[in-house]
Amino acid sequence: MLFFLVWFPVLGSVSAAESVDINIRYFDKRIYYVERDPILVQLTISNRGTSTYRFKLAEERAFSVDFDIKTLTNRAVDATDSLIRRRTLNSQVFFREVSVEPGESFSFVEDLRDYGMLNQSGSFIVQARLYPELMRNARTDLSPDALESNRLSLNLRPVPLSEDGSIPLVLDADTNAILVREHLPPDQVIEYLLTARQKGQWEKFFLYLDLESMISRDSARRRQWLAESEEGRQRMLDRYRGELQSAVVDGDIATIPSEFAVTRTVYGAEEGTVTVVEKFRVGTYTERKEYTYHLRRRDDIWTVSDYTVLNLGTE
Repeated sequence: MLFFLVWFPVLGSVSAAESVDINIRYFDKRIYYVERDPILVQLTISNRGTSTYRFKLAEERAFSVDFDIKTLTNRAVDATDSLIRRRTLNSQVFFREVSVEPGESFSFVEDLRDYGMLNQSGSFIVQARLYPELMRNARTDLSPDALESNRLSLNLRPVPLSEDGSIPLVLDADTNAILVREHLPPDQVIEYLLTARQKGQWEKFFLYLDLESMISRDSARRRQWLAESEEGRQRMLDRYRGELQSAVVDGDIATIPSEFAVTRTVYGAEEGTVTVVEKFRVGTYTERKEYTYHLRRRDDIWTVSDYTVLNLGTE
């Protein structure tokens, strides 16, 4: 009896890595300083195959892309706290499917500062990873389908002494005296902020809020911020202040607590968290919520950059 072995070619057997290029470059290359302006990187996905290439692009880009940032001694730069929180929150990931036809490319821009804690001067090597089916785990090395880009060199310089910038000055609406940010520890910053909110003192409430970081909590607003000019960014800040005051956005942080108590404070040299149990009167009952405020220190001043809320029920 004779047996014949017949081989049939398997369609689609060519891996994506063999037909797709992931290229990164600086969107507006210039001199970069520690903890200053955004470090914008453009990612370009090019299809040099013969069939359409499709991948999922998350609205929150941190689920579609990651950056491997290392020093010249091969030490990995830590991920930012905000990135870790976004990837570990138990929430639905919204995405759209992107189709790249043969010979075509698709590009988008991300800020390296959203991914790595670039708070030290020095030289770094940057590489991007694209996750076509979204990131399945907060630890990127557990996603084998990632596509890797070329490498970029990054040099971060110390902030020039002549351009340190001063702490913003604000007028007290009641006294016309200048409000100056003081060197308060994180727990006292939160107590100051919440007391100001209880008294309806908006100028004091905004004094210790990092409005740029608060705007960037929403990925769509973050992309708009990066695309704006200096004038446009100022308009965004002014609009965000007004929306906070009218509770159009981030109403949780602007709601007036009837009582509050700081229950836990943890901080290091540059970042910290303060946990507060706040009570809110709603009709005949009182709601209890646990707020965790995330703070960042810059020029020896602690400001609020993010927050999360957990409902504790009513009493």
